[in-house]
Amino acid sequence: MYDIPHFKANHHQEVIDFMQAHPFVTICGVDANGLPVATHIPVLIKIENEIITIRGHIMRKQDHTIAFENNNNVLVIFSAPSAFVSANWYTTKNMGSTWNYQTVHARGKMEIKDEQHLRNLLTELTLHFEKDPDAPTQVKNLSNEYMEQNMKAIYSFDIVVQDLQHVFKLSQNRDEASHANIQAELNKGDAACKYMAAAMKNSNKNS
Repeated sequence: MYDIPHFKANHHQEVIDFMQAHPFVTICGVDANGLPVATHIPVLIKIENEIITIRGHIMRKQDHTIAFENNNNVLVIFSAPSAFVSANWYTTKNMGSTWNYQTVHARGKMEIKDEQHLRNLLTELTLHFEKDPDAPTQVKNLSNEYMEQNMKAIYSFDIVVQDLQHVFKLSQNRDEASHANIQAELNKGDAACKYMAAAMKNSNKNS
């Protein structure tokens, strides 16, 4: 991971908040032949006594699932919209352009859990993302037959985070005038550019 002191959050809680705000992750591993594998899923994050646990479920009998079963060392990547930053927006000229982005890398071991854990996880996931506790799609409102049939195809897991790294590259190494101008130019762009402008503004507030 790109590791430069300039491009770090001001507080650890900002990293946790970023993970919570971007729960659709990429999980990476290595198969028996040493080839990389990856999958993309929504997760829940639990924090107890400063221990971070990433929880989710994946489909059985897939290439990535088989790889995780054989080698449970995984990398979980949290990411957000990113944006091109033109050097024309800097007060200092004759410099190269760049790209602003935020990402968090969490490493740990994937622990496959039992059926009760899976049912509890599905209940919590649905409650978290559906928002309406009485929606017909809530687990409590689905038939046992439907749940049992579909649960056979998946399993749940916990990943206790053993190493947490991040890059929040938000033009922190630019002067105040350049920083303000970058935000202004990004706010003229698409949704990803506007997201990055807001992230830069929030980072200034938290400094």
